[in-house]
Amino acid sequence: MTSVTVATINIHQRRDRWRERRHLIVAEILNHLPDLIAIQEVSLFYRQGQWLLSQVNARSSGLRREPYRLVQQRRPGDLFTGVAIFSRLPLLSHDGLGLGEGNVALRANVLLPTGRLLDFATARLHPGLVLPETREEQAMRLMGWLNATGRAPLQVIAGSFNEKPDGPAVQSIRQAYRSAYALCHGREPIATYPTALVTGDDEARCLDYVFISRGIQASAARLIFRRPSPDDRTLYPSDHVGLLVRLEIDEN
Repeated sequence: MTSVTVATINIHQRRDRWRERRHLIVAEILNHLPDLIAIQEVSLFYRQGQWLLSQVNARSSGLRREPYRLVQQRRPGDLFTGVAIFSRLPLLSHDGLGLGEGNVALRANVLLPTGRLLDFATARLHPGLVLPETREEQAMRLMGWLNATGRAPLQVIAGSFNEKPDGPAVQSIRQAYRSAYALCHGREPIATYPTALVTGDDEARCLDYVFISRGIQASAARLIFRRPSPDDRTLYPSDHVGLLVRLEIDEN
């Protein structure tokens, strides 16, 4: 079996004290150094992904780990924001898909140490408590794209799906994929949004997931990016917390 660690985090663009909280994001990545990281709500115009990449690679250079490579995908019609993937595994190709309503998915085809291929995808579905049918359509479009002719036999989808576990989009994805966190704990997290970084009346709910295809097992899953600054209990890495999952993949 080959072990691969993956993480996902919605970094909330540059909103809400970015210059202060960005160091918390770097520190948490360095604490775990996942093989693959799915990142949503990235500010491409301000090179937010490149800044994180340079900081993490510079500070982990003495740890004898492969540096991360970055691929990104803009939202359709938006010059400023999108999604991104960090990979310490060899990247063979990547492509993106517009999901409608200004939302987007990004897929990276990576080479595992055993020589097998893995498609690692990140997506952000339409936000808000309304329009669940829109998210369901986006989920169906995402799965159709990932399972078109030539797909990699192993697939992981990680991201901010903006829907609770009983919502139609999440239920549609579960027809073909399994939730890594639920496999390990028998349920989804109580909540991945919001943290105390943001104020308001938003309901605490689980919106972030890692889904895996058949042929992949989840051996561990936990919440990360969940601790505030030791000097400020309202300063969190983001308005979402993230997930860290250890996956086990057969060598054949």
